[in-house]
Amino acid sequence: MRKLIIVEGLPCSGKSTVSKHIADVLGMEFTDEGSGDHPADYEFHAFLSEKELAEFQPDEQELILAAAEKHCGGYIVPIGSFCGDLFDRLLTHKIYDFLPWETEKPLMLDKWRSFAESAVNSSGYVFNCVFLQNPMCETMMRFGFDNSVSEGYIREIYDIIRPLEPFVVYLKTDSIAAEIKKALPERGEEWLSGVIDYHCGGEYGNSLGLSGFEGYVSALEERQRRESAILRHLGIDSIIIENYKTDSKNAYDKILAALSAK
Repeated sequence: MRKLIIVEGLPCSGKSTVSKHIADVLGMEFTDEGSGDHPADYEFHAFLSEKELAEFQPDEQELILAAAEKHCGGYIVPIGSFCGDLFDRLLTHKIYDFLPWETEKPLMLDKWRSFAESAVNSSGYVFNCVFLQNPMCETMMRFGFDNSVSEGYIREIYDIIRPLEPFVVYLKTDSIAAEIKKALPERGEEWLSGVIDYHCGGEYGNSLGLSGFEGYVSALEERQRRESAILRHLGIDSIIIENYKTDSKNAYDKILAALSAK
C-alpha cells in the first residue's frame, strides 16, 4: 500500500494547493513545508557536535540538552525553543544554512530513515516537496555540486523510502517568472529578496555571476531541468503535470488516475 506521495516543483507552481487536495481526497496526512515539525526534515534546527556543545556555558548546555535529541554523534536542537543571545548563537549552527555537507548529509539521511520506519504503519503522508527541492537547493544552489552528486544523494533518499511505495507529482511550469510575479503580492518583497540572495549568492549563482530577479529565474530554470531529468533516471513512480494552473481540474483528474493505477 502506498504510504507516501510527494508533490514537487518550483516556487509558486502550486505544490501546497495540490498536495493538500490529494491528502483530502485520499484521507492521508498532509505535511506542508515550513510546518515547523516535519517528520522527514529539519526545518529550523541546529546541530551541535560534542565539542561545539562544550563551548557553551554549563547552564546553557543544560538548557540545550533538555531540548535536544542525540543523533550522529551530536545533538539536534530546535532553535525556536530559545530566545535572545542563545537563539542567535544556535542559529549559526543551523542545519541547511551553515553545516558542511559531510556533516549535513548523514543527518538528513538519518532523519529520512527514522521517518520511513515510523510511516510503515501509518495511514500515509502527502508532502509538499522536500524530496527533490531541499536536496537540490543544498547540493546545487548552496554548494554548487555537479548534478551527479545531487542525483546520487536523492537516490539514497529514494532507497530509504522505497518500502513506502512513494509517488512523485511534479508540477512543471513554462512561465516561471510570471508565476513568481503573480504570487508576489501575497509572499512579499522580503520573501523575494531572500530567495534571490539564496539562489544568486550560493556557489551555483556565484559561479555563473547570477544576480537579481533574472538570475533567480535562470537558476530555477536550470533546477527544473535537472529535477525533471533526475526524476526520469530514478525510476520512481511519478507523473509530470505541465502548467497545472492553466487547467487544474484536468490536472487533478490525471494525478488521481495515475495514483489509482499504481
